[in-house]
Amino acid sequence: MKDLTKKIYEIPLHDIKGIVEVQEYSFYYLLGTLILILLFLGAVAYLLYKYIQKRNAYNQRKEYYKFLQKINLQETKKAAYAITHYGYIFKDDGERQAGMYANIVDRLEQYKYKKSVDAFDDETLGYIELYKGMIDV
Repeated sequence: MKDLTKKIYEIPLHDIKGIVEVQEYSFYYLLGTLILILLFLGAVAYLLYKYIQKRNAYNQRKEYYKFLQKINLQETKKAAYAITHYGYIFKDDGERQAGMYANIVDRLEQYKYKKSVDAFDDETLGYIELYKGMIDV
């Protein structure tokens, strides 16, 4: 019997190995890739939404600047009220703008609160145009 056992152990196996369990990770790779793609698309959608929201946001300064540019200076009384109203938002831009706004308001006082008024004098028109040029939108 000893002889037989010795013979069995001496038989070459010719590089045959035992069964080995192979781990399969392809599903996890697919799942991870899909999650990354969804996160990326979500981030792009969020940034696009914010861009559109910011682009379409109401900007009061731009609107008032447009109104100031469209004021008909031939209608003196209406123009005096409109310049006072729409120019107010820009007076806090700086010390120079605040001083210029106060100067314009003082000059426009003579064109308000009366039933009929004369046309703007050249000096007042110059100050109005200068104030419009100082505005940064």
